[in-house]
Amino acid sequence: MIKIKSICLLILIPLFGFSQIKDTTKISKKIDSLLLESQALIETRNLDLAFKKLSLAKTICSDSFGTNSFQYGLVCYKFGNYFEEAGDYPNAEKWYQSTLEIQTQFQEQQSLEFANTLNSLAGIYADLAQVDKAKPMYEKALAIREKKLGKLHPDYARVLNNLAGISQYTGAYEKAILQFQEAQQIYATSLGTKHVHYALTLNNLANVYFDIGNFNQAELLYSEALSIRENSFGRNNPKCAESINCLGNLYSAMGLKEKALKYYQEALLININTVGENNFGTANCMINIAVICTEMEQYEKAESFFLKSIEILKNTIGIENPEYATTLDNMANMYMAKHTYDKAEKLYLEALKIRETVLGVEHPEYAWSLNNLGSFYSVQNKPKVAEPYIIKAKEVLENIFGNEHPDYLLGLNNLIIHYWLINNNKELVEKFIESVNIEKKLVFGASRHLSENELAQYINGFTRTLDRLFSFNNLTKQLNSLCYNNLLFYKGYLLNATANLSRLVSLDTIHLNIYNELKKYHQDLGKELSLPIAIRSFDKIKLLEENVNTLEKELARKLLGLHEPQKDIVYQDILNHLKPNEAAVEFIHFNLVDPLPTNKTTYAALILKKDLPEPIFIQLFEQKTLDSLLHTNNGRRSEYVNSLYSISERGIKTQIQHKNNLADLIWKPLEKELVGIKTIFYSSSGLLHRINLDAIPINEAATISDSFHLIALGSTRQLLSPTNINFKNNSAILFGGINFEEDSSNIQFKEDAAKSATKNSDQTVASIEKFINFWEYLPGTEREVNALEKIIQKSGINTTLIKGFNATEESFKNIGLNNNPSPRILHIATHGYFFEDLIKSSQKSEINSQKENVFTISDHPMLRSGLIMAGGNAAWQGIQPPEGREDGILTAYEISQMNLSNTELVVLSACETGLGDIQGNEGVYGLQRAFKIAGAKYLIMSLWQVPDKQTSLLMTTFYKKWLEAEGPAKGGKKMTIPDAFHAAQKELRDNGLDPYNWAGFVLVE
Repeated sequence: MIKIKSICLLILIPLFGFSQIKDTTKISKKIDSLLLESQALIETRNLDLAFKKLSLAKTICSDSFGTNSFQYGLVCYKFGNYFEEAGDYPNAEKWYQSTLEIQTQFQEQQSLEFANTLNSLAGIYADLAQVDKAKPMYEKALAIREKKLGKLHPDYARVLNNLAGISQYTGAYEKAILQFQEAQQIYATSLGTKHVHYALTLNNLANVYFDIGNFNQAELLYSEALSIRENSFGRNNPKCAESINCLGNLYSAMGLKEKALKYYQEALLININTVGENNFGTANCMINIAVICTEMEQYEKAESFFLKSIEILKNTIGIENPEYATTLDNMANMYMAKHTYDKAEKLYLEALKIRETVLGVEHPEYAWSLNNLGSFYSVQNKPKVAEPYIIKAKEVLENIFGNEHPDYLLGLNNLIIHYWLINNNKELVEKFIESVNIEKKLVFGASRHLSENELAQYINGFTRTLDRLFSFNNLTKQLNSLCYNNLLFYKGYLLNATANLSRLVSLDTIHLNIYNELKKYHQDLGKELSLPIAIRSFDKIKLLEENVNTLEKELARKLLGLHEPQKDIVYQDILNHLKPNEAAVEFIHFNLVDPLPTNKTTYAALILKKDLPEPIFIQLFEQKTLDSLLHTNNGRRSEYVNSLYSISERGIKTQIQHKNNLADLIWKPLEKELVGIKTIFYSSSGLLHRINLDAIPINEAATISDSFHLIALGSTRQLLSPTNINFKNNSAILFGGINFEEDSSNIQFKEDAAKSATKNSDQTVASIEKFINFWEYLPGTEREVNALEKIIQKSGINTTLIKGFNATEESFKNIGLNNNPSPRILHIATHGYFFEDLIKSSQKSEINSQKENVFTISDHPMLRSGLIMAGGNAAWQGIQPPEGREDGILTAYEISQMNLSNTELVVLSACETGLGDIQGNEGVYGLQRAFKIAGAKYLIMSLWQVPDKQTSLLMTTFYKKWLEAEGPAKGGKKMTIPDAFHAAQKELRDNGLDPYNWAGFVLVE
């Protein structure tokens, strides 16, 4: 892992000289004037002219007063200011030293001028990492200012701020926080909270919080400091670049690499335009960009930035400096990633030596060097060489940060790899338990201040540990319980966090306006992203995304007090909920490591049942095996689906022959552990989201659902959620028989759509896999909703039927508005769509050659999945609706912003509505996720294109079984939604329909 350093921890403001000596001579006035002019030029970065002014003053002063005069001391001090600002620390040190010698000669050791020089010279030593020289000078300067000015003066705060930087640098973080906070309070009282000195202390205090892992507080302070500096100087200023660069460090540490890179690039550009390339701050920006490029595997670009920055550092701070060592370390990481091991080792060792000499062996940066070297030797399969480095690194980091800090976690995870390599399973198990528990605490803390997008990236940074955990358990079965507990925590974590935000707002309506504003931004963003690429406003999109991000973070922080204490649900909680004839199954997929990555994805299952003390871990198959079954040239045609869900011995002969079948891969490994079980609660993972487990045949005559009652959940954690929900609105809304053309109220819109349809009439319209240019009317959907209306009304539910041109996107989005409860039943019979990510799609070249359709090529998965409503054909063909009207393409993104919390059941009677991008432990990003975010309890959706007639038959059968009471022989009770759905599918199967016609729909709770 690459450690990006926190830069600019000691930011020193050039002091503005001495009080003027009353000298009435013309020469003295001339010198004073030149010094004042040079100071102004230094502040405006006109260094060449400043140097000329100083040189003239020096000549006049030395000729008139000599080089030991008090006046010459003033000139020396200004030369020190000049060289410090220019980044030439050796020359700055020389001139400040000369100033001190002159001031000592005139017995000025207790003057404010002497304190100024001490402070400035100490700043040079601090930047050169010569802490032993800097600290006593700061302390002496602080004492002088306290005596002369008191402890409430801003000049006292200035030295206190710098002394706090020394405390931070030496790892005395609590002391540093107190010192920075004291300086902050002095500035607030004396100068106000909009002053640049106040911003300086905020930025430095943020650095400490960053170092100790309090990212929430660090971000707030960095942002406030940047705002003050921007208002004071304008954004194109080195001080703003400093804050921007620090924010980049923060976002990088949180795994937000793309966001961090944008901040680094902006800071670099500002520095180049203001202070030039040969500057310490500029070098830091280059280093951080190089680190990000390394992680993006852009090694040539990274190496170029590293080499440039090293030359700059040599010319400014020198090579005996921790910042130089950090650069060497990061460059070594780059060579390590390139497998250029000889260069990497050399740089690691050089960095270690510098840090040990300058910082000592109990400093976090020294521990980072140890960590990197230990990891290096582990990768080289030299565990005995690696061990002392790794163990020592962990000890140092634990002594400094405690055992819940991200840097400590880094050392711990390196130790896990080491123990794996040497087969020390006892220590390995202990360290695994500690590591995953720390990570869960960090994720929970991050969810209280990050936006959804940021949190997703942050969680993604921990997937490697989970891969190691599952891989190790795949070999040993020693950590079954820990694996199950982690699945309970991580599966659907973002989905739950989003839902929790809505719930907390309902508990604290004071923030409802912010929440509604956030929803409005989401809606506007959804509309803008739905426009054709050629007419989008990318500036508007950027602004909306920033507004969404800002308000999500603001809400998370404001609602902090309403967050429930963290309840870490564990497998025992699920076990206690299960009945003797029930089992819970968590499917998982993970990248296999051993202990280094193997580029193989493996599937497994964890089974939990009443008669077992802990879960059972069962290895299933490699992903490539299942992938070969699901991705064939036959698409989702009926013979392919029927072959997939059939046993070959049953006599079904097709052109497709599978070496493996779904039962062999998924079910048979579990069978022996499920004897005596009747009900199985299961949670899918990876490609299993595209499989109907109910329909998998286990012999020639039966499927899994004949022997077991299967209930699909997003996570078995849902078993602990309340089951009895009182729905406020016993109503149903049915959409069907939709006319996908625009009605005659907009003739031009309709004519444009018709022309586009004629132009593309040679394109295939029946297959989602190809480019759909025109959505055909579905007559079966009108018959379907007409029949369902009678069934639902008969059960006493108030039913609204919306068809034809009335089934608009507007009519759908009106559901749940203005705090009106959504209907209990929401049934949508229409076309659905899902398109794979272009990056992963084999049709990339074909797609790029076609006319761009934003709904097929968007990089946002919730736009590549949706439903077609009335008039949707025109927008699908790139024709924009009139101002103020929706386009008729109801995307998953838009649905996710609705309030369907009163809806018990959503039925998506459309093609492929259960598909979407599969993203880690978050499952399917598509319509399924959208309706769950909106609050719906049950969702029926499709995995492939089920024929119109058979779809209608399944739906009417299901509603009858759910809403109509059974006969007296069966107790006269109504079925639950899951029971009715399974019974309907079984009835169609018993009536002779093949799997293609009945198994395409699945139910998810």
